[in-house]
Amino acid sequence: MKRLSIAIAGCGPAGLAAAILLDAQGHEITIFDQFDEPGPVGSGLMIQPSGMAVLDRLGLAAETLARGARVDALLGLEEHGKAVLDAPYSKLGVPGAFGIGIHRASLFGVLLEAAQRRGIAIETGHAVTGSTLDAAGRRLTFDTREPTAAFDLVIDATGWRTVFDSEPKGVLEFGALWASLPTLPGDPFAGNLLEQRYRRAAQMVGVLPIGTRKGETGPEVAFFWSLKRADYAAWADTPLDQWKDQVRALWPDTGVLLDRIERREQLTFAIYAHHTQNPPTRERMIAIGDAWHSASPQLGQGANMALLDAWGLARGIEEGRTLDEKLRLAVSWRRDHVWLYQWVTRLFTPLYQSDTDWHPAIRDRLLAPLSQIWPTSRIQAQLMSGLFGFPLGPLGLTVPDYEALSASASRS
Repeated sequence: MKRLSIAIAGCGPAGLAAAILLDAQGHEITIFDQFDEPGPVGSGLMIQPSGMAVLDRLGLAAETLARGARVDALLGLEEHGKAVLDAPYSKLGVPGAFGIGIHRASLFGVLLEAAQRRGIAIETGHAVTGSTLDAAGRRLTFDTREPTAAFDLVIDATGWRTVFDSEPKGVLEFGALWASLPTLPGDPFAGNLLEQRYRRAAQMVGVLPIGTRKGETGPEVAFFWSLKRADYAAWADTPLDQWKDQVRALWPDTGVLLDRIERREQLTFAIYAHHTQNPPTRERMIAIGDAWHSASPQLGQGANMALLDAWGLARGIEEGRTLDEKLRLAVSWRRDHVWLYQWVTRLFTPLYQSDTDWHPAIRDRLLAPLSQIWPTSRIQAQLMSGLFGFPLGPLGLTVPDYEALSASASRS
């Protein structure tokens, strides 16, 4: 296979995973990132069995589990205490399967350290503004430096705000406030559940265990509160204690966490978009992860889809005969799964984030009871785990051996 010079714009999970996989194939890789030091943005996320299939093949599954927290189910209650989301991984039919709640910094650290062990070049401190194409290849352009030399291939892993796609990004009405907070013995949370509480679909508060970050002394949880973008300015002008009272009214147990939020700066407001770059390829260029397809985080698939994209790209580059064929194969193995989750996420998000009364009524009175009955319970587990639509087979992947992974973690 010809050795390619490859530029990767973006140093998130998609970019780092692609860099590791392509470097292992012998290609010359350079990552470009706008930050002075590469780092994660945000608080917690879920690593699902789909994403773990990639991390397992990278040899990073055990380290990911060690830095994260095992999650055995998703549990959501409406304001009066009725369970309207009860989705255990045991319904998946994969022995011992579970999800992993993890701080973005922890996942980033696992991948960055693997990239550094391989000696992959990372250039920081310059925002990518676009690219140019000439006979020698594709060059990245920047805001404060000269364009790069020509590369055989540019990979866009810059996220949904990508500058490489001028189409409207479909910014969603609801965002979320996030905080990473220490958890203490006696805190009234299960520890192995992603727990959420809903007031209809207009308000949602959640707690996700995210393990212990490297260098930290104890475990943390990701606390999140849904908030409309249009309401953020009003929230910023509202006394913090007044907002805390609103959260406690929905879920009193969160009081112990709210007491640990002493400054508004501890909370980060995240904005999301539902967008697909179509097609995700152009001459000597391909988009992966959120740069290709972004969606609401309601199904928790962002990082997992990015890992699958990176694996599919590496496999396409390995098997294709020409560069065009390599990129075509990479997209073909991922297109159906991407389309499916874009459609399902668009359908399900209003059930949990909207101002209507009929969306939560459908959730509570129809979907919640059905989700406890086979085969709907199995389908729900597949959706949650990222395995709906059978994405692993075309990529030559299988779910990891969770029982062996758990046994290894218990011995360490």
